[in-house]
Amino acid sequence: MTTSAIAVSGLRKAFGDKVVLDGIDLDVPAGTVFSLLGPNGAGKTTTVNVLTTLMRADGGTVCVDGHDVATGTKAVRAAIGVTGQFAAVDEMLTGQENLQLMADLRRLGSGEASRVITGLLERFDLAESAQKLAATYSGGMRRKLDLAMTLVGNPKIIFLDEPTTGLDPRSRRTMWDIIRQLVAEGVTIFLTTQYLEEADRLADRIAVLDQGHLVAQGTPGELKRQIPGSHVRLRFAGDLELDSALRILTDSTRDGQEDLVLRVPSDGGAKSVRALLNQLDAHSIEVEEFSVHTPDLDDVFLALTGRTSTKVNAR
Repeated sequence: MTTSAIAVSGLRKAFGDKVVLDGIDLDVPAGTVFSLLGPNGAGKTTTVNVLTTLMRADGGTVCVDGHDVATGTKAVRAAIGVTGQFAAVDEMLTGQENLQLMADLRRLGSGEASRVITGLLERFDLAESAQKLAATYSGGMRRKLDLAMTLVGNPKIIFLDEPTTGLDPRSRRTMWDIIRQLVAEGVTIFLTTQYLEEADRLADRIAVLDQGHLVAQGTPGELKRQIPGSHVRLRFAGDLELDSALRILTDSTRDGQEDLVLRVPSDGGAKSVRALLNQLDAHSIEVEEFSVHTPDLDDVFLALTGRTSTKVNAR
């Protein structure tokens, strides 16, 4: 049976008359990636602040690593690591000195500190730059160093607030690989991100928060299947084939942007697509090419929050 790394029930928080969180329920299984997403002002930052003991809730229960955040604050802090939106490295220190600072704060012995620091520098491919000032590091190197600093304490649960903001595609994928490695080792990741593709690729489960309410929870696939719009696009060689297909496929429609293309509603499954092509083949209608299109997380956000993904981020 999978245990819960984070369990939230009826979480409420208000600032004056403004209710920011109105009865939030979350369950994050240990050793998974959980992504909390939503538009600006949805309440994500407040949620993370409560979970990381930086803010007290007004109501509900919150347990992190089995400890109540209100009564077991020290135990919660010992179990978690937090990597903020902006790399919290000291630019006047070298990479190794930044890690040593964290080791000192964690009160690691000299031998253990040396072993941990050496291992992290190698793991994050920072060994060659260990003696260079962090001010000389690229954005990707700073983010890696920031996450390495979080790992000095060997946390069971890591909160990542927009960990790849501002990174180039290669650095972003490197960070994704690191996150996957951590999860494979049993670490739980609580992720906020402004990149919907990132949540789609990394998260085992996603919760969508809007105006203080959870409007959806599930795997990326489950959320996408809630949104209508899956279809097969069929391209034909000429008008004769297209008109014939229109007569056979009564629920199809012409594509509004491309000539000689039909859209046919479908769940996108292999069985459905095979049946569709067989139907056309039975009438000797040749398809030049086809592609399956399903709603993505952009469509999910637009449908659930009424806002486009350009406004969806983790702040």
